[in-house]
Amino acid sequence: MARHRSRRYEQSAAKMERNKRYQLEEGISLIKSLAGPKFDESVDLVVRIGIDPKKTDQLVRGSVALPNGTGKSIKIAVFADGDKAQEAKDAGADFVGAADLAEKIEKGFTDFDMTIASPDMMRFVGKLGKVLGPQGKMPSPKAGTVTPNVAQAVKEFKAGKIEFRTDAGANVHAAIGKKSFGAAELSQNLTAFVEHLRSLRPSQAKGDFIKKVVVSTSMGPGVALAVE
Repeated sequence: MARHRSRRYEQSAAKMERNKRYQLEEGISLIKSLAGPKFDESVDLVVRIGIDPKKTDQLVRGSVALPNGTGKSIKIAVFADGDKAQEAKDAGADFVGAADLAEKIEKGFTDFDMTIASPDMMRFVGKLGKVLGPQGKMPSPKAGTVTPNVAQAVKEFKAGKIEFRTDAGANVHAAIGKKSFGAAELSQNLTAFVEHLRSLRPSQAKGDFIKKVVVSTSMGPGVALAVE
């Protein structure tokens, strides 16, 4: 079934040159200039990378602190107990617990954006893969969300650090800011993300690693960028 596009979307798409890869500053300025809804849209990035997504040793996952944050408020659930639990609360965690939090999630509670866990809590978190995995909320050492310093992790992610992972099509998705951000702020965030992603290139990857970079607002068409 063909996807229905709004008139505003079609009008915005008509302002773009098909098959053109825009320079970074030009592309960012273009998406900021397009008409949009009344709310402050997220600016979303999709990077296609040169891996075989069917091979687990080539999958890329991690986290990166964007220099200008994301402009988004996130809810964080933390698995910790004792002093670590109190430190997580003091750092701004929205939900903190151990077996009690695991039981709550097993019963369907998922009103949070990400999960951070102290390593000793993985005995509880490990049982939640079927719930958290499909939602992209399962903590991981590679993403910096399984860590003995849960309080520091909470502070970093609240300040704009983001998680990312490869999808089934060898794409990596990230929200890099808001449309209200300045063009320079968005460009800095995008560059920081792509450079960090480049640093994670698996040794097994062949050819060009950064295949295609597309940026868009959450409700607008994508703009391909000339990012090598």
